[in-house]
Order: sequence, then structure tokens, then C-alpha cells
Amino acid sequence: MSLEPLPEALRGLFAADPAGRTLSVPLPPGRTVLSTEERGDRPALWLGDGPVPAGLWATLRTEHPKSGLWPLLLDALDDDHDEYRPWANGEVAPGAASAPGNHDAAALLADWWAVYAGEHENDDLPVEELRAITAPFGLAWPGLAPGRPHRTDPDRTADDLAAQLLAGHPSLRLGLVAADRGADALAAVGWTGPINHTEDTAEVSAVVRSWEDRFGARVVGVGFDTLLLSIATPPATTVEALAVAAEHFAFCPDNVWVGDGPQTLAAYAERLVGDHSWTFWWD
Repeated sequence: MSLEPLPEALRGLFAADPAGRTLSVPLPPGRTVLSTEERGDRPALWLGDGPVPAGLWATLRTEHPKSGLWPLLLDALDDDHDEYRPWANGEVAPGAASAPGNHDAAALLADWWAVYAGEHENDDLPVEELRAITAPFGLAWPGLAPGRPHRTDPDRTADDLAAQLLAGHPSLRLGLVAADRGADALAAVGWTGPINHTEDTAEVSAVVRSWEDRFGARVVGVGFDTLLLSIATPPATTVEALAVAAEHFAFCPDNVWVGDGPQTLAAYAERLVGDHSWTFWWD
């Protein structure tokens, strides 16, 4: 494939001059989207108009080091394919996010744990039930779960998950965001899905950066308030998974205490053993 300069529309996604950036694959029909939440003439993302061609996500992910554009598989709120919220209507706020590198993942998770494992977070939840949810840690933050060497290629794991996701959800659309890494794309595009958890999406990006390093995570899919990551090196035992479950609870407590089945870290951890995808949703 020949190296071609970025099309003018894609060049506009970058804050700085993207000289030297190239893209050797043609894109399907699409358009750039401006934020309707902020003033400015720099688009937040490029959005495809229709279904994602097979294999295109993996190709664009491979091209990311040259293009500087991270691909996302985007879903709409409640399958609203008229406005395709929040993407097509520009319901994003890239200027509201700080820089992911300014945040420490360990400190963020510890602070969030203190809030959600605290006795006063949910007045309707008796203290003994909250302690059962966070057992065996209780109020004590256990610290970051250790990572392990990646025996599976994180990028190949992401490509496989993207293919599986599209096979089951062919209505998803392709987004391209100017970002140095997948985790940073969440802040760069101005995604506000976790707005009830944090008003600064760069904090979410900072934690995902840490998971990229420790577990080979890659950002694959993003919805109105949902996030899908591929995981190259998931926890292999229930002991490892329990430490990871604590991070998930601090990051997205709704994953644990809302939904069907036992709402405890221990029950949640069982589902993480050997799982190569992590899904999060915020109420």
C-alpha cells in the first residue's frame, strides 16, 4: 500500500500540524463532527456514515503509529440511529478534559474506592451489605493489582475483539480520533459517558493507560455511557481477579452493585478470570 498524506478533513482533527502523518487505506463515506457543547472549529472526531467494512478497524489500528488516528467502534444511545447520540450530533466536550498524563491511576482509584466503599455513599444500602460487597477489603484500598508479561499480542487481541463485536453488532459505526494511544482517545474526543462518576474524562484515560501497561488493554468500543476494552493478559486466578475487581469497582461501581446475580467483588471477580474483554457502563 502506498503512503498518502492525510486527507484535509482528517488533518483538521489535530491540534498541531500533522505534517508527516500518512494513511494508506481509503475510508468509507463519513464526515468530521464538531462539538455542539463548545465553541471552536477543530472537529472532535471523524465519523463513518454507515456500517464498518470487515477488517477496516484492524487495518486502521495497525496504521495508528503513522496516522496518529485511533479507531473506535461507536454505538448510539438506545440504538438511536437518527441522531446517533452522542457522536453524530456532537454531544461531546473535548475541551473539558485535562491531560491524561497529569493524573496518577493509583491515586485516582484509591480516592474513588474511598468514596464508593465508604459508609455514606449510598444511604439506602446498610453498612453490612456494603461491607459484604467490598469483602475481603472493606474500607481498605488494596492497591493496584500487579500485571503480568503479555504472552498474547495486545493488538491482535484487540483486532479479534473488534471483529467479534462487529459480527454481533453490524450497526456500529467507525470513529477516528487524533490521539497518541487508545486510552487518550477517550479524553481527546470529549466523551462524557462517566459524567456522574467524574467530570474529567482524562481521569478515565489515565486509568485505562495503566491497564494498557499492566494488562495489555486496548480501547475498542465506546457507547453513550459504555466502554469496551480488549485485554491481552487477564487475571488467571481468582486471587488475581479479586484485586482487579477492586479496581473495577473503584473505576465503575455500577459494574458490581447494579445488575443480576450476586453483587459482590468475589462474584464479579469470578467472571474476570481468563476474560479477554472488559465492559463498563455508568448509570
